Amino acid sequence: VQLQASGGGLVQAGGSLRLSCAASGSSFSRYKLGWFRQAPGKEREFVAVINWSGSNTRYADFAKGRFTISRDNAKNTMNLQMNSLKPDDSAVYYCAAGATMWGTARESYDYWGQGTQVTVSS
Repeated sequence: VQLQASGGGLVQAGGSLRLSCAASGSSFSRYKLGWFRQAPGKEREFVAVINWSGSNTRYADFAKGRFTISRDNAKNTMNLQMNSLKPDDSAVYYCAAGATMWGTARESYDYWGQGTQVTVSS
């Protein structure tokens, strides 16, 4: 599976962005999908995960109520709608796919996209 993240950019605090992740390869619908982010000098951290069918999601505490993860298995895509953005949300955002059924740990993801930069100005 190859993943391509897009949709990042520069936005003012309080604004919104919609990140997308396009996948190529077979068996896309078999994978759990997740978003992670990494700010300069910090570890890559979990943002959100969605299971293979889209029926189950989980968010990091900082993302709850502001971010929404979704997927379209027919189109091999995943999205992350980010609202009420804050300067602390500035980071490179990565999409990832994992063969195990569920998990938020980086180690449970097998494939990673190249990342898309999100910058939130105050």
